Amino acid sequence: MSTTRLVTLDDAAELAALYAANREFLAPWEPARDEDFFTEARQRALLAVMLDDHARGKAMPRVILDGGEIAGRVNLVDIVRGAFQSGNLGYWVSGTANGRGLATRAVADIVRIAFEDLDLHRVQAATLVHNARSQKVLERNGFVRCGLAPDYCKIAGRWQDHVLYQVVRAEG
Repeated sequence: MSTTRLVTLDDAAELAALYAANREFLAPWEPARDEDFFTEARQRALLAVMLDDHARGKAMPRVILDGGEIAGRVNLVDIVRGAFQSGNLGYWVSGTANGRGLATRAVADIVRIAFEDLDLHRVQAATLVHNARSQKVLERNGFVRCGLAPDYCKIAGRWQDHVLYQVVRAEG
C-alpha cells in the first residue's frame, strides 16, 4: 500500500536517481528538463524552495512511497488563501510503479490533507488533453472536468492544451 509524506532535503539523491531512471517515461508529460535537473544538487535546491513555500503555507510537497521507497511525487502548490482557499495539484509515479493505484491513493491522500488539514475549499488539476490515465486518477478521486485551457502549459517543449479538473470540499 502506498503512502505519502512531506519531502525532506535528504530525498534529493533518491529523487535525482528516480528522475534520471524515468527521464524518457516522464518526458511526454513534463516540461523539458536540462541536464542539471537530474542531479542531486539541483533536486536539493528545488526541494529547499518547495520546503520554504511549505513553511510559508504556499505548498504541500510530498513524496509517494511504495514499500518504503520513493516512487513519485504529489504536490499541492500555489495555495491561495482569502476568498479563494484553493491549490493546484500535480503528481507523477515512476514507470515501474505505474498502473498499480499508487497515484490514485496519493491523490486521495493530498485531497484529504487539503480539506482536513489545510482547510482549503478547492483543489484544481490540469492534464494534457490526451492523458486519459491521469484523468481517470482524478475522476476516481471526485474531480470533475471544469474547462479546457488552450496553450496552458509548456510540456515536452511546446505549449499544449490542458483539461482542467477540480474537486470542491463538501460543506457540512
